[in-house]
Parts: sequence; C-alpha cells; structure tokens
Amino acid sequence: MALVVQKFGGTSVGSIDRIRNVARRALATQRAGNRVVLIVSAMSGETNRLLGLAHAICEIPDAREMDALASTGEQVSAALTAIAIQAEGGKACSLLGHQVKIFTDDAFTKARIKTIEGSRIFSILARGEIVVVAGFQGVDVSGNITTLGRGGSDTSAVAVAAAIGADECEIFTDVDGVYTTDPNVCPSAHKIHRISYEEMLELASLGAKVLQIRSVEIAMKYGVRVHVRSSFNETSGTIVTKEESALEGGAVTGVAYDKGEARVHVVGVENRPGIAAELFEKIAEKHISVDMIVQNVATDANARAAITFTIAKTDLVRARPWIDSIAKGLGAREVRYDEDVAKVSIVGSGMRSHAGIAAKMFRLLANEGINIDAISTSEIKVSCLVGAKYTELAVRALHDGFGLGAEQ
Repeated sequence: MALVVQKFGGTSVGSIDRIRNVARRALATQRAGNRVVLIVSAMSGETNRLLGLAHAICEIPDAREMDALASTGEQVSAALTAIAIQAEGGKACSLLGHQVKIFTDDAFTKARIKTIEGSRIFSILARGEIVVVAGFQGVDVSGNITTLGRGGSDTSAVAVAAAIGADECEIFTDVDGVYTTDPNVCPSAHKIHRISYEEMLELASLGAKVLQIRSVEIAMKYGVRVHVRSSFNETSGTIVTKEESALEGGAVTGVAYDKGEARVHVVGVENRPGIAAELFEKIAEKHISVDMIVQNVATDANARAAITFTIAKTDLVRARPWIDSIAKGLGAREVRYDEDVAKVSIVGSGMRSHAGIAAKMFRLLANEGINIDAISTSEIKVSCLVGAKYTELAVRALHDGFGLGAEQ
C-alpha cells in the first residue's frame, strides 16, 4: 500500500465542480489501494481578494495579521474538499497547519518550515480516511499562524511528503507538466518527461512558474519523487527526480524567463577593497535578495566604480529609499533604476560536459540584435539580462537555436 501526497492548486479547486473533481481523483487513488494525503491551496483568486481587503484598510498592514487573514483561504478549500469526499461516499478529515503541527519560524508572510509532526496524519490514515491538509500555512513557537509565501502550498506538499515518508508527491496544476519553455511564448515547446532536481531548481529560480523553488529544494534534500501533472486529465506529467544517466542528452534542457526583476545601477562609488561587501551587507540587513551583479571600474583619475545588480520588482518600492541611503553613505554619485528589463536563461545538466554553450547563447541573441546588459552563470545555467521588449524574441531564439523544438 503506497503512501501518496497529492497537492491541488488554486485553479484545481477554483469552483465547486472542480473541488468535486479533486474529491473523485483522491478517492480513485485511495480505491486503487493507496493511502492518500491531500494538500490544497485557496480557491483561485481568494488570496488576492483577502489581501486586497487588508490593503483597502491599511497601506502596509501588520504582517502577523496578514498571515492570520490569508491562511483562511486554505481553511475554506480544505473543509470543502473533505465535505466533497464525504459526499462521494468516502471518508475524509481536514487539518489546518497548526493541527498537523507544521512548525515554522516567525518570519510572517514568508515563514520557513522547521519541523512537521506526522502522528496525527498517520492516525487518521489508519482509520481509512483521506487527510486533507490546508497548504501554505504553519504555526510558530508562540502559536501564531504563519504563511509560507506565494506558492507555499507546493512547499507544504513536498515537506509533508518528506516528513511522512511518502512514496510520491503528485503536484496537480493547470498544466500537464514541465515544458522546455513557456508554450504561450514559444509554440514549439514540449513537455519534459523527466528532469533532475538541479535542473528544476534552476528553472524555478529563473522564472518557471510550475513549481515553487523552496519545494524543489526540499525534494532534492530529502529525495522526494515529485510528479507534476494536470488536474484536468489523466495524462502522465513530468517526474522530478535525482539525475540519472537516462537524463543525459542535449546540453540544454529548458529556457526560462523572468520579467519580475529591476536593475539598480550605483554609480561613482569608491574603488577600494570591501566596498561591494559594505554595499551588499547593508542591503542584506534589509532582507532584500540580490540576483545578478556586475562591477565596472572607470578609467578616470578618480578611479570610481559602478556596481549594477538586480532585485525583484516587488521589493523595489520598499527597497529604493534604503538603497538610496546606503549608496549615499558609501559616497556614490547617483543611483539609477530600470524596471524595463528581463532575465532570460538556459538550463541543462549537460552543460557540465559541453563546451561553448555560453558563446552559442550570446551569438543567438546577437543574431536577433539583442544586447546583453549583464550575465550570470552556474554549472548548469547561463542567464542574460536584456531589454524587456526583447523577452519573447530571445526565448524563441534560444529555444529553437538549441534544438529544443523537437521532442527528444
């Protein structure tokens, strides 16, 4: 008897009919001889509605109360899903994060899971019931409700699967797997049947929306087999697993893009050892995550430096006054901001053994007249910052240029 965790996202539980469909799928899995734990998101649009109510009252609401508010969306969908299972002739029990005992730190709105107590889940399973867990939420040491950030139900699902030793974690969504790139941008994109944790981690961090990055980190750390598939059909999706020889093939597995970054250009800082450390230490103190970094040294007599980096656009409003203050304290001449940029990236574990991948990427972009503003690399990815208006063109050029248009 396999132990299966199934996660259903907001679109999958977006209406009563879809919740009934989730109930039928869970019961079919149970009747096939499996023990089933469901993780559900809030109904599509509900979290935004709740947060909108808070912002209508206060421009910057208290983070603790925001978590108490936002978590109710999952409470509703968990209870409705349990009721739907019961209406279909099954047995089910819904649990909230604090009832499962999903313990987190106290970083409201972006808490991280510390431990999960699985005993209550097992006791309900032993009664022959399906356990329906509200995703996206936990509880801190003081008993405060916490939430895990956008996409947190993915994290809940994989973490629960790791904690209870599940045989598989199925992530049901509105797409039927992980694609070589966004099919809405590139019609020749196709589904990847198997992908390594490392490749999925890079794609998730670079803008692919299928899985939340923290869920992939947990899956890789604990060896959780993840199956990304559609909640609207029975088709097999994409298996995210450890790297195997069968995964070896072309150098590039997928192309990702992210329009959610802004470029910060700090001009005229002193060119001396430690200046970059001072800048980024102070930025880190404000809990601002920095992505791509480029430092240029001017050739004038004053030998002033320019440091360019990117941050999430969602952080820019609150971060801008801090960055201006930090730069002023370091003696910078000015700070310029640019939101009209995008990051395009290629990812593939085969890059480790293939030379010339970066050069080919740069040439493909140059052939389309696309200038590169910044570059960052790792063992299995290369990212380029380009003008936002070139995003779709760049994605198509890279996808087809690396031969991803034909299914392997």
